[in-house]
Amino acid sequence: MAEPQKSQVQQLDPNMRLEEKETDGIRWYSPKEAPFQLAGFPWLEQEGLYRRLPAKPSHPIRTPVDQLADCTSGGQVRFRTNSGKLFVKVVLTGSGSMYHMPATGQCGFDCYIGEIGAMKYVSTTRFDHTLTEYTAPLFDWPSLSGESRPITLNFPLYTGVKELYIGLMADASLEAPTSYASDKKIIVYGTSITQGGCANRPGMSYTNILSRRIPYEFINVGFSGNGLGEPELAHILSEIERPALLVLDYEANVGAAENLQRTLPEFIRIYRERHADVPILVCSRILYARDRFEPELAALCDIRRSIAQETVASLQEAGDRRIEFFDGGTLLGNDYDECTVDGVHPTDLGFQRMADGLEPAFRRMLETGKEG
Repeated sequence: MAEPQKSQVQQLDPNMRLEEKETDGIRWYSPKEAPFQLAGFPWLEQEGLYRRLPAKPSHPIRTPVDQLADCTSGGQVRFRTNSGKLFVKVVLTGSGSMYHMPATGQCGFDCYIGEIGAMKYVSTTRFDHTLTEYTAPLFDWPSLSGESRPITLNFPLYTGVKELYIGLMADASLEAPTSYASDKKIIVYGTSITQGGCANRPGMSYTNILSRRIPYEFINVGFSGNGLGEPELAHILSEIERPALLVLDYEANVGAAENLQRTLPEFIRIYRERHADVPILVCSRILYARDRFEPELAALCDIRRSIAQETVASLQEAGDRRIEFFDGGTLLGNDYDECTVDGVHPTDLGFQRMADGLEPAFRRMLETGKEG
């Protein structure tokens, strides 16, 4: 395996003033300052943290959820620049440590160029995965300086980010990105699969794939092993302003069928108290490789799927016209066992198929939300 690239850019002193942050012809910026646009962190403006839930939530959350909220899955930085060089300086909360997921997905950033609907992948950070700080180039094309390009950087999926600086050529332009089609947000609540386990790099989680196709801000609130549908989470997520769509994709973590029967109607009821007309898409889990060989597991999946379908049907009959059920068992195709790293968590192929299958449903629900 090739050695990680050794950047010649000096380490950045985080105590420097912004106007002093220039080394070796590279000027360093905090993405928390204009004209950068940060997405995926609903409480960033109030708390200044790269975090997916509030540090001081209005309702108590369990310790594992609180810790997982520090993972930056779904976070993005968007901007425009004509710089021929792009670096990132990163301080993480932890190093790469997962046996079934590359450090590039767990701890890395990746880079896309282009507008939503026409983005092209460029590169992923290369770094020593045993460290919690790194400086890495994302591209180095001085000859291409001059043309302003839209840039999107995806945050790590399975670790937290304490500090991030973006390095551009000192004389490069820096502009705000193109606005989204709406200031409303797509919120996706779920499990480790929602969080992005086990994509090779951040841009290949299914919510990030969809964010390259649908011009809305996405909020990823997937919590590995902890998507239990707690009412406290329903209250907290209902505080996110201007929702366009809520997706509930947490069945895989609930265990016994009665847990879904208990939590799903209550979660929806709580959310509807604040957002009576926001479209809600309820998804059942994808198929696991073991489903072929363990009849009891497949039967449990069928029971939970029926509970979700019946819950949605009951609400529709009661007059809720902005809620739908989506059968996640259809997403990976007949060869679903070839779409995961461990029989459960999708590879990039699996996430691509999930995004392909979910995109029409997301678009349909967004249109529903625009009606009346």
